[in-house]
Amino acid sequence: MSDIAKGGFIARMIGPKRRWRQYKARVSQLPPNYRTAVEAIARHMMHFVPADGASDASRFENLAALFEQAAANGTPIREIVGHDPVKFVEEFVRACSDGGYVPARARKQLTDAIARVAL
Repeated sequence: MSDIAKGGFIARMIGPKRRWRQYKARVSQLPPNYRTAVEAIARHMMHFVPADGASDASRFENLAALFEQAAANGTPIREIVGHDPVKFVEEFVRACSDGGYVPARARKQLTDAIARVAL
């Protein structure tokens, strides 16, 4: 096996594992209630959201980032996920598939802002 082929194989094997460990470390630093919410959402995504390779890692990283920011701001969990956590997960996954949670949210905010003023 060539060094390049080995490198590609190793990167595929270690890269996702490293990202997963980093994600888990980030989640472990959250306050207990936020951590429990993230773990429940992640468990739901693992069981009910089709796997999508590299974007899976990004999706979990985006989830951690969302809850890290919410915890830092003191945003209540219910304000993040709403009254239907399943719907939240579906929208979150869709947003991540559209280029990331934050860009999707920013696109929606722009669209909503224009809709309010452009009668």
